[in-house]
Amino acid sequence: MPGTAAQPSRLRGREPRYRRIILKLSGEALLGEANQGIHQATLTRIAQQIERVTARGVQVVIVIGGGNIVRGMEASVQGLDRVVGDYMGMLATVINALALQDALEKTGVPTRVQTAIEIRQVAEPYIRRRAMRHLERGHVVIFAAGTGNPYFSTDTAAALRAMEIHADALFKATKVEGVYDRDPVRFPDASMYSNMTFDRFLADRIGVMDSTAVSLCRDNHLSIRVFKLTTHGNIKRVVFGETIGTIVGD
Repeated sequence: MPGTAAQPSRLRGREPRYRRIILKLSGEALLGEANQGIHQATLTRIAQQIERVTARGVQVVIVIGGGNIVRGMEASVQGLDRVVGDYMGMLATVINALALQDALEKTGVPTRVQTAIEIRQVAEPYIRRRAMRHLERGHVVIFAAGTGNPYFSTDTAAALRAMEIHADALFKATKVEGVYDRDPVRFPDASMYSNMTFDRFLADRIGVMDSTAVSLCRDNHLSIRVFKLTTHGNIKRVVFGETIGTIVGD
């Protein structure tokens, strides 16, 4: 059954370092081996990782992107009005949120989806106090539709929501191990940072997360953990404070 696999010995008996987290997932994270849409096996693996974290009492909020379906900025480059494209992207995040909710509930994790644009037939509207009550009851909460405004990324939505719900940290799950001095895909000898300041991140124009989100975290002293999602168990390792990925902080 999902979530019953033996825990790594180094984590047995230890307490999580973080008790309330925001996990930022890109839409591309749901692609898995597919070229577009949602890869069900990948979705299930992500849900199982999250279940193992919530089983240890960690409160989890997920902010999901929609890039596996549509990106507003890319659509605008092709001639679509930018505002229209961004709203299409918001709707794509709702599709991903519902799919992830289904996968989580199949692992036995109660889950609520809240959206920044109203779609009451399928999800709750975003209400901060209600979201916090869900967390206190042991539910995972998925925030969809970004901030509800065009021109703002889901990274910025994750940073904003992290402040609103008083998260302990913002987790940015990516395709690579952490933040590098150059593109590790193009340059095999690229070096990964274990720690990086907010100012260095912004000055070097690191593309892992947009500058608005990072500036918001810097101004509110909220650390960002960047790590590789596809390595099995990494979500739990980061929650327990293992030194994987990159820590962006003061």
